[in-house]
Amino acid sequence: MSKPESDAAVVPAPTPESGPAAAPEPAAAPEPAAAPWTAPAPAAPPVEPVAPASADAPAAGPVPPTAADPWAAPADGPSPYVPGPADPAAPQPTGWAAVSPASQSGFQPGFPYPAAPTRTNGFAIAALVTSLFCLWPLALVFAVVALVQMSRRNEKGRGLAVSGLVIGILSLIVSLIAFIGLAALGFDEERYADSRHGPKGSVAVNDLRVGDCFDQPPLSGDPGSTSVYWVRVVPCTAPHHAEVAGTVVLPGQDDQYPSRKEFGDGAEKLCGPVRDEYALDSWLVPEGMEGYYYYPSVRGWTTGDHRVTCTFQDEQRPHTGSVRTDRTKLTKAQRTYLDAVLAYNKALLAEPDLDVDVAPAKYREWAKTMAAACRKEVAELSANGTDWPEAARAKLIELGALKLDAANAWDTAAKTMDPDALEREVGKADALSVKSGKLAADIRRALGLSTGEQAADIRA
Repeated sequence: MSKPESDAAVVPAPTPESGPAAAPEPAAAPEPAAAPWTAPAPAAPPVEPVAPASADAPAAGPVPPTAADPWAAPADGPSPYVPGPADPAAPQPTGWAAVSPASQSGFQPGFPYPAAPTRTNGFAIAALVTSLFCLWPLALVFAVVALVQMSRRNEKGRGLAVSGLVIGILSLIVSLIAFIGLAALGFDEERYADSRHGPKGSVAVNDLRVGDCFDQPPLSGDPGSTSVYWVRVVPCTAPHHAEVAGTVVLPGQDDQYPSRKEFGDGAEKLCGPVRDEYALDSWLVPEGMEGYYYYPSVRGWTTGDHRVTCTFQDEQRPHTGSVRTDRTKLTKAQRTYLDAVLAYNKALLAEPDLDVDVAPAKYREWAKTMAAACRKEVAELSANGTDWPEAARAKLIELGALKLDAANAWDTAAKTMDPDALEREVGKADALSVKSGKLAADIRRALGLSTGEQAADIRA
């Protein structure tokens, strides 16, 4: 293939004129051959001679043509292309031709990604903490507030908020179930309370008889109340919580229901002798068995039922056996001894619950009661007509002397006004009572009475 010839024109040498001859211009370098796929270069404009600046200056030759700009439009051709609004009717370019020169890449400067959250939302923490303490209303509110704030503030703690929300919902469900269960139980108790028919196998409190041992059934009164209407009677040989000592009748008008204090004062005054007669031997009453009573309801009182049921009862644990003392099975010496020590035992159990320095007046009054009980016991044990066993006679004489010393000590305590001195005198009298208790165990053994060694729950 032959090499294409150059398109550059050969400039002819100028015609000789007056003056020095101009040096001939070298021939222009041949331009490189155009690529076969490129558009033809536009024709170069004609070169015009340039006039000399002055008469003395040598005449300049013709200006050589400059290299043509392949991108420039022809001088006499159309104006350069200026992009304008796209014509909707014209065919639209595709591919790279569709990208305008002003287009930018997708990664723009000045638009960074959001920073990672560094702060934990406080409501999210509060939601989890309150949910763990079963405060589900607060937990649910805190969780919702936390989720809203975290989406706006770019904060951490979504897991805490969600955990608080879930636990709060579970607590709500458990609370609803418990409420429904308690409500159902309350309806049953209301149905059985002070009605004509109680739970299956139960007995009305007013229908209890002396010597009955019983337990309270689950449905026996109003929710949150100490009122009891129905009990379940069981054999005294089986475990039970209470035993009936007897009943008394409270005085009063049918149209005026007594207050709780009036019931309490009257019941304690009337039930005390009933319990003492029922359980004459107090050493057979198990530890924890205390005196209780049941008084009638408003409806029962207005209908004329003024009975109060006196019982021994232990609400903490059950016991077996009866606390009743059968007088018909006692000897004369046994009955005399138990009747003589009854007043002293009652006085001993009436010790004030407060300390001596807090209630000195109550301790002085109690000391008077103890002194009188000690002298009464000595008088009854010394009375003639009782045939004491030989093994018990000497112990009874020793007990009488010890009781008189204790009575004198209680008299001194009752007359002491200084709280510190009163506490010391009460301590001395108590020490004598402890000695008399040890001596009483020997006397009871000699008389054939229980000393508390036969059962673990018998008071020693």
